[in-house]
Amino acid sequence: MSSHFYWLLLAMAFVSGALMPLQAGINGLLAKEVSSVLNAATISFMVGAVALLTLALVQREPVSFDTLKSLHWWHWGGGLLGAFFVFTAAFVAPKIGALLFMALVLLGQLSSAVFLDHQGWMGYKEIPISLGKITGLALILGGIWLIRRS
Repeated sequence: MSSHFYWLLLAMAFVSGALMPLQAGINGLLAKEVSSVLNAATISFMVGAVALLTLALVQREPVSFDTLKSLHWWHWGGGLLGAFFVFTAAFVAPKIGALLFMALVLLGQLSSAVFLDHQGWMGYKEIPISLGKITGLALILGGIWLIRRS
């Protein structure tokens, strides 16, 4: 992998993370506008699905029905987990604030990532848990405590 492509991937990950509080805020305002967190999450997912379907069609990468039928039950879980996040963000973030919500999301993401890496599950490279990783998670937890106090 070229150095430039690697930096592009890092930048994409950063921008994706930076946009998450904006997404949560937009969905929270949408929930107020349509008087339903569930409907807001549904609208959000419909817009995302249409955008991704359009890109797939433009790139001529449609998925065949045979491929869809051959998927395991757990392959569908990513969409369900995404829907859970969008619903939770629209419901929780407006009530506790963007910073606390995202700090808790970050702690959840990193805790799960440490475990998944340690086990080598879901296609991730097996990377053992270390004292440094546990300390980093504990520091984030301390940051959440400080955020809650202020």
